[in-house]
Amino acid sequence: MAVTLREFVAWLEELIPPSLQEHYDNSGLQVGDPSSVIDSVLLTLDVNIDVINEAEKYGCKLILSHHPLIFTPQKRVTFSNASERCVAAALTRGIAVYSAHTSFDNLPWGVSHLLAAKIGLENIGILVPMKNRLLKLVTFVPVSYADRVRDALFAAGAGHTGKYDMCSFNTQGEGTFRAGEGAAPFSGTVGEYHKEQEVRIEAVMPDHLSASCIRALLSAHPYEEVAYDIIALENRYYGAGAGTIGTLAVPLTGTQLLERLREIAGTPVIRYSGDPEHPVKKVAVCGGSGASLISDAFRAGADAFITADVKYHAFTEAPREMLVADIGHYESEKNSLEILYDLINKKFPKFALRFSGIKTDPINYFGI
Repeated sequence: MAVTLREFVAWLEELIPPSLQEHYDNSGLQVGDPSSVIDSVLLTLDVNIDVINEAEKYGCKLILSHHPLIFTPQKRVTFSNASERCVAAALTRGIAVYSAHTSFDNLPWGVSHLLAAKIGLENIGILVPMKNRLLKLVTFVPVSYADRVRDALFAAGAGHTGKYDMCSFNTQGEGTFRAGEGAAPFSGTVGEYHKEQEVRIEAVMPDHLSASCIRALLSAHPYEEVAYDIIALENRYYGAGAGTIGTLAVPLTGTQLLERLREIAGTPVIRYSGDPEHPVKKVAVCGGSGASLISDAFRAGADAFITADVKYHAFTEAPREMLVADIGHYESEKNSLEILYDLINKKFPKFALRFSGIKTDPINYFGI
């Protein structure tokens, strides 16, 4: 089963919306003709020339990476750096590159959730929910159509609040209008002032679902001209955000947790601060560079925080009561490719899927 790159990207971005990425990021299609046809995917954490050669060797028409191939703005492609050479190689060989980076990181079932699950955490939730990602949709519906419109909005993703769904607020009132020449009013008569008993429906929706919610509203609403308002909210969106936090069913000492982390990461050493003999029950996790969340983890009551790329001064300033472990950037994110593999395999079972065999981690350990 082959599909166009455009169709594949549309499907993937319904699951991993690019709008969830951080402002500094460049998730999305990096290289490729949207009209090209693909039936094979190579999964990798990073893209380099060896990975592109590997994709060509195995006939993979799409490289799906975590880290973006193009991260900083490029004004030219003159083969002057590794990124430019990779872009040119991918284009000339007809290989597309798509990167799901912080858009994937911020999902509640994404990178940090998988690492938390592998550690053995339960009751996993978002550590730092996103801000300014919620909208309130307000519309006005004839009483007889209120249930139909509400159900359509709920099915499109509106009305979720924490562990509750189908949430809305409804008030009944009187709407007025006069249909002009050429109109086809649901009720009333052209040219005559009309009053209609209506229900004002209010429901919250995440901004990345706003287009689908509006389409659902317009499809279910009986009016020729649908009145609705979209209001930006400053509330936190608990459906996405940075890092995760959960609990161990059986508490561990810091030393036991570090040993478990070393097995999961497959690394010979783990840098850490804090007392390894203190018991650990509540654990916060952030795949990739998460040192900026140390204070958030502590405020959330974490006994340990697992992340990567922790600098000396971040270790110095970290609360001594909390174990802070740096398991390596590559090591903290590499398993996330399993999620992408399962998603693609379920949707496109006849696709040729392959994990890259190239070691893209530039860091090695000497003397161990």
